[in-house]
Amino acid sequence: MNNPEEYRACVGIVVLNKNRHVFVAKRLDGERSGWPNSWQFPQGGIDERENPQTAALRELNEETGISSIKILDEMPIWLYYDIPEHIAARSWTGQYKGQRQKWFLMKFTGSDEEINLKQHVQEFCDWEWISPHDVINRVVPFKIDVYKQVISYFSKWFT
Repeated sequence: MNNPEEYRACVGIVVLNKNRHVFVAKRLDGERSGWPNSWQFPQGGIDERENPQTAALRELNEETGISSIKILDEMPIWLYYDIPEHIAARSWTGQYKGQRQKWFLMKFTGSDEEINLKQHVQEFCDWEWISPHDVINRVVPFKIDVYKQVISYFSKWFT
């Protein structure tokens, strides 16, 4: 069993468009981390006294500019993953060994013009809408198990 205190609390967001494709973005720091093609779903930390749903809406807007959204589903459990030591040491000065995530599925109701990767502190350099089942081929190795669980749990929404 994972000790929650060793994992940074955060949210993950799967954004689904009208064509049942999902939003993925390419990390700016992928090259430095050793994964130059590092794509992922939007995600981010939960602030003190912030609930996961509020954090998910805030993080999504900060990272992508997306605010035209409707929450469709939420995973009932937290998912955990460990981060390679060289990333954890740089990211959180060794305070955490990984992340524990509460995942949400959201329907994008706006237009692509709304998407702005420079809305806040820029974390991504590119984005795409892709088939949910293609995400696993793009994510960094240490997140694959979590992404498989997320895709499986939300799969009823993809057909």
